[in-house]
Parts: sequence; C-alpha cells; structure tokens
Amino acid sequence: MEKLIFLAFFDVLLASLLMFQPTICSSNFTNQDALLHVKLVIEVDPMNTIKGGNWTVEANFCEWIGVVCSNHRQRVTALDLSHMGLQGRLSPFLGNLSFLASLDLRNNSFYGTIPIEISCLRRLKELILEFNQFEGSIPPILAQYQNLEVMSLAMNRLTGGIPGEFGAFPKLQQLDLSSNDLRGRIPSSLGNISTLQVIVLVNATLTGSIPSALFNRSLTWVNLTDNYLFGSLPSDLCYHWPNIQALSLRHNQFSGLLPKTLTQCKELIILWLSFNCFQGSIPQDIGSFQKLQKLYIACNNLTGMIPRTIGNMSSLHKLDIGSNYIEGEIPSEIGNLFNLQRLSLRDSLLTGLYLANNGFGGNIPQYLSNFSNLIIFDADDNQLSGPIPMSLGNLKKLIAFSVPSNQLTGDTYGSKLGFLSALSNCQSLKTLFLAENPLRGSIPESIKNLPESIKNFSNSLQILSAPNCQIRGQIPNQMGFLKSLTFLQLSDNDLDGNIPSSIGQLESLQRLCLGELLLHQNRLSGSIPNCIESLSSLQKFFISSNNMTSAIPISLWSLQDLIFVNLSLNSFNGGLPIEIGKMRALENIDLSWNQLTSAITSSILELESLTSLNLSRNSFQGPIPKSIGNLKGLDFLDLSYNDLSGMIPESMEGLTHLQNLNLSFNKLSGEIPNGGPFRNFSALSFIGNEALCGNANFQVPRCRVDGKKSSSNKQLHLLYIMVPIVSATLLGSVICLLRKHGKISKIDPVSVENPPRIDHPMISYRELCLATNNFAESNLLGVGISSSIYKGTLTNETNVAIKVLNLHIESALKFFDKECEVFRKIRHRNLVKVISSCTNAV
Repeated sequence: MEKLIFLAFFDVLLASLLMFQPTICSSNFTNQDALLHVKLVIEVDPMNTIKGGNWTVEANFCEWIGVVCSNHRQRVTALDLSHMGLQGRLSPFLGNLSFLASLDLRNNSFYGTIPIEISCLRRLKELILEFNQFEGSIPPILAQYQNLEVMSLAMNRLTGGIPGEFGAFPKLQQLDLSSNDLRGRIPSSLGNISTLQVIVLVNATLTGSIPSALFNRSLTWVNLTDNYLFGSLPSDLCYHWPNIQALSLRHNQFSGLLPKTLTQCKELIILWLSFNCFQGSIPQDIGSFQKLQKLYIACNNLTGMIPRTIGNMSSLHKLDIGSNYIEGEIPSEIGNLFNLQRLSLRDSLLTGLYLANNGFGGNIPQYLSNFSNLIIFDADDNQLSGPIPMSLGNLKKLIAFSVPSNQLTGDTYGSKLGFLSALSNCQSLKTLFLAENPLRGSIPESIKNLPESIKNFSNSLQILSAPNCQIRGQIPNQMGFLKSLTFLQLSDNDLDGNIPSSIGQLESLQRLCLGELLLHQNRLSGSIPNCIESLSSLQKFFISSNNMTSAIPISLWSLQDLIFVNLSLNSFNGGLPIEIGKMRALENIDLSWNQLTSAITSSILELESLTSLNLSRNSFQGPIPKSIGNLKGLDFLDLSYNDLSGMIPESMEGLTHLQNLNLSFNKLSGEIPNGGPFRNFSALSFIGNEALCGNANFQVPRCRVDGKKSSSNKQLHLLYIMVPIVSATLLGSVICLLRKHGKISKIDPVSVENPPRIDHPMISYRELCLATNNFAESNLLGVGISSSIYKGTLTNETNVAIKVLNLHIESALKFFDKECEVFRKIRHRNLVKVISSCTNAV
C-alpha cells in the first residue's frame, strides 16, 4: 500500500514539472503562455511597450504589440520587438512558438547566451538578433533551421568562431555575424551554401585567407572589412563571382597585385579595397566598369599613373585613390566623369575636388570647368604649372579655390593676371589661396577699369591670400569694393606705390597683412592713409619691410579692436601720440627699425593687455617711464638701440611674467634691479650702457655706496646675526626654566584615547601677510637655497622671523625636514623657539 502511494505521488510530481518546461507541442494557449514567459523575463521596458502595454490575458495575444498571427489557425508567425530598448534574457519558451517564421529582436539589450530551445523553430525564415548583448558561442544546433533565409547576429558579444555546421543551411541567403569577437578562420563549409547571396563578417577578428570554397557563384555581396585576413585575390575571381555587386575588403592585410581580370566583374557597383597592401598599378582597362559607382583603393602601395580609361566610368560617383604612390599628370579624361561628386587623391575625403599633397604635374586641365557643381578645388603642394585657366570662371558654385605651393604662372600672352577677372564671375567664391606661385604679373587693368567685374566678389569673397607670388604694380583702388573681405594677404611681392585710400572701405577687414607675416618685403611707399580709421573690425595690421614714410597717423590708434600691430622695418618718423593708450585690446606692438623719436609716452603703459613691446632700433629719448611696472602681463620688452637715459625703474621688478628683456645700447645709468624677473636675465640684456652698475653676474661695475647707505647695510647685516641669537637665547632660557620647575616630563605615547593636545597658536596665512606687509622686500631678512626669511609683527605685537619655503625647488622640503631633525636632537639654551606653521596651499 505504501508503494502505491509513493508511485502516485511521483506521477503527480512529474506532471507538475512537465507543466513548467517548454514543450514542442503548440496550441493557442501554448503560444500565449510562451509570450507571457517572454514578458516575464524582461527586466527593463523603457517605453512600457510590453510591461505596461496590452500584453495581458484580457486581450487576444494576436493583437499584442509586435505579434503577428496566421489568419487560419491564429498561431504566432512573427514576433517583432525591435528598437524597443528592452533588457533581459531571452526566454527558452520561445521554442514553443512552432509556427514562428520571423523573429526580430534587433536594437535592444538582451543578454546572456542564445537559448538552444529556439532551434526548435522549424518554420523560421528570419532570425535577427543584431545590436544586443548576447554572449557565449553561437549554438551550432541553429544549423537545423531547414527554412532559414536570413540570419543576423551582428553587434553582440559572441565568441568561439563561426560553426562549421552552418554549411548545412539549405536555403540561407543572407548571413551577418559582424562586430563579434569570433576569431579563427572563415569555415570553408560556408561555400556549400549554394543559395548564399550576402555574407557580412565585418570586424569579427577573423584571420587567415579567404577559403577557395567561398568563391560561390551565387554571392552578390561580400563584406569582410576590418579583420586580419591576408593573401592575394585569385586571378579568376570574377569567374567564381560573376554576379558580385559589392566587394569590401578594406582594413585587412591583403597583398599582391590587383587582378587584371577584375574589370570582368561587370555587375560590380561598389569596390572597396582601401587600407591593405596591394601593389602594382591600377588596371589599364579600369574604364570597363560601366556600373561601378564607388571605387575606393586608397592607402595601399599602388604605383604608376592614373589610366586615361578612367574617363569611361560613366556611372562613377566617388573615387578615392589617395595615399598611394600615384604620380604623373591628372588625365584630362576625368573631365568626362559627369556624375563624379567626390575625387580624393589624399587622406581626407572632403566635398569637392581634392588633389593636394601629391606629385601631380602639368597644367590645370581645362575640363575642370565641366564640373558645374564643384564647390571646392584644392590642389596645394603639387607640381602644377602653366597658367590658371580662364574657364574656371564658369564654376558658378565654387566657394574655395586653393592652389598654393605650385609652379603656376600668369597669362601666357601677357603680363596681366587675367584669371582674377575670370574668377570674379564665381559669385559664391569666399576663399582664394594663391600663395607661393610664380605668377609674375600685375593685377590686370580690366579690374581697374571695369570695377563691375570685381563687384561680383563684393558679397562673397572673405579671404584673399597671395603672398610670394611675384605680383608687381600697384594695389588697385577697386579693392575697396570687396565689402566682405576679412583677410587680405599680399606679402612678399613686388608691389609699389601707395596704399589706396579705398582700403578704408573694407569695413569687415580683420587682418590687413601688408607686412612681416603677410604683405612684407614689397616696395610700398608713402604714408598710412587716414581712412584706416574706418576699419573698425581690424584686429591685425602688418606692413613691415616696406618703404613707408612720414608719421604714423593718429587715426591708426583709434582702432579699438586692434590686437597686433607690426610697422617694423620702414622709415616712419615722429613720436608716439598719447592716443595709443586708448587701444585697450592691444597685445603686441612692433615698431622696431624705424626713425621714431621723442620720449616714450607714458600712455603706452596704460595698455593692460600688452604682452609684447618692441621699440628697438629707433631714436627714442628720455627715461623709461616708471609706470612701466603697470604692464603686468608683459613677457617681451625690447628697447635696445635707442637714446634712452636715466635709471632702470625699480617698478620693473614687478613684471613677474617678463621672460625676454633687451635694454642694450642706450644711455642708461644707475643700479640694475636684481629682484623679480631680473634674477633670470644675463649681461646681454644691458650691454652697451656704460653707466650701469650692479651685481657681478650682469658684468657691470659694482655700485658705489655712500656712508649713510653703508651704515644702513651694516645695521641690516647686524640684524641678520643678532635676531637668531637673541631668539635662541630666549628659547634656551625658557627651556631651562621649564626643566628647573619640573615642567618637562617624559612624553607619553600617543593613543586614540589620549590624543596629543595642540598648545601652539594657530596663525593664519592672512595674518602672516599682514605681519610682513604682503612679504615685502623691506621685511626680507635673508634668502637661502630653498627658502626666504622675513621679519614681521603679529597682531599680538610679537616680533617673529618667518621662514617661507620655495616649493618650486624640488629639494625644499628635504632641506626643511633635515633642519627639523637637527632641531629635534639638539638641546641648547640659544635655540630659537618655533611658534607655529601654516600653508596657503588651499
């Protein structure tokens, strides 16, 4: 009887357990139950699509969000939970949806392993689990899907390689396992899938070569980008892949020659072989790619020239052959590529025509004007020669034209730069870079006589840069029509004549570069026009190395936004007006190598933003203004080769940022200051001033000391000696008294229960500043290797000596530790008393 009871109980238990296991039987209830288990393991549902939606028993599960059922049997045939941001594990109960044909869970955060129970979905045609966090190995049992056509497990954390069993898929058309750390080789068994059309294995850490079996005639799309694959491409590649439309092998280690038969892939639309080690030349019959729209072969070791047949690729939209060893002329046949949107022969793939930083020679081809949609033409740093084509004026949409560092010249049949008139038709042109080309011409009369042509630029051209172009003649007065011009650079040319007064009409100009950096080494003469005051936006004004004369106009110093001024290497005369003090934004002034006279106006010392001042090689007279110490941000000061006299102001010791000082070859006298930045200067800063005296390191005589000053020095030296002695005596006396009265006893060890009592007074850094007048030099007693000692009086009228460590010196703390160790061990009646310590490092 007991046995029967036991058996009955076991049967009930077994039945109960089976109720909670996924089963292969399917019914409406089974489908609903499976979906509820899917809902149960979802942990995060940010949009409340499943947890807070209509996934309830009160509603028909066929009407639940993401669920599609068959019309006849009301069984789940598709489950689409993509792009919902769901997080959780994947329920094994999904295996009970036996009629499921499509499972799409892409772009969620499902994690854990892929449950093997989903291999029971015999009718499944689409399995899309991409963009999740699945981990572990890919279950080989998934190969049991006899009807599967699309499988995407991309963008997960799967490992362990591609199962060789996948070669048994009888109907698979698309396979995407990208962005998983699969490692290993591509299984040759994948070549057994006769229906396979698309294989994408991007960034899967795969190694080895492409297995020969994979060259399956059914393939139309092969993407093996970003792996460690190597080897060469077979010469009969197109025979095995006659229907290939897209082939991407970029960012691998493929080598060898590009197959000459590559152009036999007649259906090819995209060919991406960049960032490999391919060698040899571009196939001469590359023009046979009639359907090819994108060709990327950059960053290889290709050599030779661009085949002229490239002009036959009538469907080509994008061409990138940069970062190779291509040389020779740009074939004019490129002009036949009417659909070309991007041509790149360098690293950057920017919009427009980029030919920069190559070795291209020959003329700029006339066909360039056929690119009616061209926005940017960039061919700097090549070997282009000949004239700039007049036909470029047809590029109505051109925004930037850049050809610096070539061998381009002016017009063939004249000395005028006629292309400037042609480019004036490009009404969208904003930047024009012509630097370092031997143009050897003058600005054409057409621009001077027909101002309407240059007026086309007036609403667009912002930057005109043509330094070192051998441009001669005068700057045309019509330049003033360029109302939008913000940058004008004509340095290092052969320009002569005066600066036209129309320059004052360039109200947007921020840089007028007629000097040192940008319009220097010309032969401009005359004076700076007074109309320059109209350039209210001007920030930088350079006109160095010219033949400018007369006084600097006061109108220049009315420009409130001016930051840099360089008028050096001219013949300006007169003095500096007091108006210069109004330019509060000014940071850099260079007036060197002129004929300026009179005293240095003290108003220049009101320029609080000034960091660099160069007045050298002039004839300034009188003393250096004492208020020069107000220029707290100054780091460069050159007043050499003038007729300055008097003493060097002590206020200059407060110029803490000053790094470069040159006062040489003047008539200065008196003592050279030795505080502040003067500690870092050498004799070269003061050479040629015979009346200077000071420290020996300046290589000048020692200053003569009168009796009063000598007596004062003796008293100061005596103070250095006596203060420590007296303080030590007082400390010793206190120690003796304490010992005599038994106040000093053996120190008890410190414990948590009895912490040491702090008896010394707490003195703040602020109190020390007050006691020493902000550590003034008048309170300085002495300077050591790593510290300075100041005298001071605390608020309780106690006279103290304050030692300040220089923590910028690496050994400062070590020296202090050694001193403390010595003081701890020495017992002497003359030891000074240590009152307290503090820090301002907050």
